[in-house]
Amino acid sequence: MKNRQCVVLIIFFLLFSLGGCGKGKAPSKKPMAEKVQTAGTKAESKEPEVVKPVELEEYKYDARGRRDPFLSLLELTKKKPTKKKGASPFESYEVEEFRLLAIASNKNKYYALIILPDKKTYTLTEGMALGLQGGKVEKITKDKVIIREFIQDYRGEIKPRDSILKLHKGEEE
Repeated sequence: MKNRQCVVLIIFFLLFSLGGCGKGKAPSKKPMAEKVQTAGTKAESKEPEVVKPVELEEYKYDARGRRDPFLSLLELTKKKPTKKKGASPFESYEVEEFRLLAIASNKNKYYALIILPDKKTYTLTEGMALGLQGGKVEKITKDKVIIREFIQDYRGEIKPRDSILKLHKGEEE
């Protein structure tokens, strides 16, 4: 058993000692740095170099019906339309800023009482224009007001969006 261990140790020793010898390998030559010429000798030996102007290359994206991937989707939705001059108070605020206070009815017609952010109250009827996006009161029921606006999406397409003002905010259908 001891002999066996000694043989294994000798083999290990020989493998490690002979493995680092590098027989048959030629020493690799490393490239040496070129000698640096001084300014005086360079000017004497060669003609002056001509400096070529560098041309800047510009890349333009051609959308061809696709949206520009370099534009943020969020940036398009954050743009708020400007307030129109001479517009009614209804058309000076976003629909989300309106708060529904009450709904009253007269035979078959409903009226809605809303409060604007300027703390003034107004009465709405069906067909009235309101909101910064050119919205219109589509329908007034006993507990909600449906307002349809036409919004530009991230592709630039105009799509309808319905906003619902509920009499009691806790109610969900």
